[in-house]
Amino acid sequence: MEHIKAFLCEEDGVGVVEIILILVVLISLVLIFKEQLTSIVNSIFSKIVSQSNGV
Repeated sequence: MEHIKAFLCEEDGVGVVEIILILVVLISLVLIFKEQLTSIVNSIFSKIVSQSNGV
């Protein structure tokens, strides 16, 4: 956790604007591919549940 804080406090060319732009891009990708991500996560959880019942 301390490494993350140190990375965020470090100012070697990574500015607040760049971090905000990266977050905006990531959030927009999640919103665009929300249905696909939901179906993938649901299928993964259903496989986990079905395989855990076999144990």
